[in-house]
Amino acid sequence: MASNTLIRAAVLGASGYTGADLIRLAARHPSIKIAALIAKGHAGQPLAQVFPHLVSLDVPKLVTADEVDWSGIDVAFCGLPHGTAHAEIKKLPERVKVVDMSADFRLRDLGTYAEWYGGEHSAPELHESAVYGLTEHYRDAIAKARIVACPGCYPTAVLLALLPLMKSGLISSEDIIIDAKSGVSGAGRTLKQNILFSEAGEGLSPYGIGSHRHVPEIEQELGAVAEMPVRVNFTPHLVPMTRGELCTSYVRLAGKAAAADLRKALADAYATSPFVRVVEEGVIPATQHVRGSNYCHIGVFADRLPGRAIVVSAIDNLVKGSAGQALQNFNLMYGLDETTALEQLPLFP
Repeated sequence: MASNTLIRAAVLGASGYTGADLIRLAARHPSIKIAALIAKGHAGQPLAQVFPHLVSLDVPKLVTADEVDWSGIDVAFCGLPHGTAHAEIKKLPERVKVVDMSADFRLRDLGTYAEWYGGEHSAPELHESAVYGLTEHYRDAIAKARIVACPGCYPTAVLLALLPLMKSGLISSEDIIIDAKSGVSGAGRTLKQNILFSEAGEGLSPYGIGSHRHVPEIEQELGAVAEMPVRVNFTPHLVPMTRGELCTSYVRLAGKAAAADLRKALADAYATSPFVRVVEEGVIPATQHVRGSNYCHIGVFADRLPGRAIVVSAIDNLVKGSAGQALQNFNLMYGLDETTALEQLPLFP
């Protein structure tokens, strides 16, 4: 692609948190022109009216999908709710590439999708060609894809930590326990009682116990590298902060493996990955160390229980867990440097 060529992008779901972060990042991308912002419920409004922090951007007003001239769009970033994205994506011209931040193309088995998302998939003809967008593990496939299904925020943090360990045979495929915690933005921008300030503030609460929709996604990817079915115990928690996600995975070591072997395997796996950092021994990953950035920090610790280890991973759920990873995948799809427009360092304090 010529360096002076602008890629015309549309953002579906531009009034949501992931849409806003995608716009924030893409606005400083040297190869992207934001040509359409789609938000049905806010159609006709300027973006600054919905997100005042983006008032400095020169972007189009929000419109409905029917108002967009798709002949002038090259790529669509989709931040629509789960269960609605596939219906909109199948309407798009075949020439338009899609980076989907919903769950609608993540699960390879359509029966599993229907079971966990409460309805049949309306675009099975597109489903087969969609590529799972965990950037560090599917780079080659992403680069050739028309539709990339970005992973959920929890699977991103968990899989970056565990996939190299499972693939190398250093951990058992059994008895994996994942304790996950996320900021309130992970619940979206829709009004819900449990995320009101008085409900979510000054407390910590689990949710989706034994039934969270990200479980089959985690099991799908771990099972693919283990070459056998994998079941995990996964419990997410709502933390009274806006951004951030921390996943603590308790694993059983395989054979004579030790925590040091796990740390080395992760370091080797991500030696050329610009956004994954395996922290030094004794350093504890924390959400405040990755806030606002596309980085993932991973730490490995020996458990006091013999034969077990603890793997901790931290990301910003809206960046590496969603919009940042989407832009990282976009860069691969267009043959651009993977880090373009994602170089910002974490915001601290």
